[in-house]
Amino acid sequence: MDQQVIHPMVKLQRQVRSLVESKLLKGNDSIWKIALLYGDEWAFWKQELLAYDFTMQDPVSELLAVESWDDDE
Repeated sequence: MDQQVIHPMVKLQRQVRSLVESKLLKGNDSIWKIALLYGDEWAFWKQELLAYDFTMQDPVSELLAVESWDDDE
């Protein structure tokens, strides 16, 4: 059986997309608003986002627009 590991950022992206679809977040909300929903996990996610050159003022829509989370650069 060949299972593919899902990149952590894909998981976050899916969760954030679900929050937007359920109207808890808007696409033009700043990424920092995710912190209010992630509590203790936020420190990890913030570091991940910063590693991909996001700022906390970037809109959520930019996070959702990423098509690939390749680490091979």
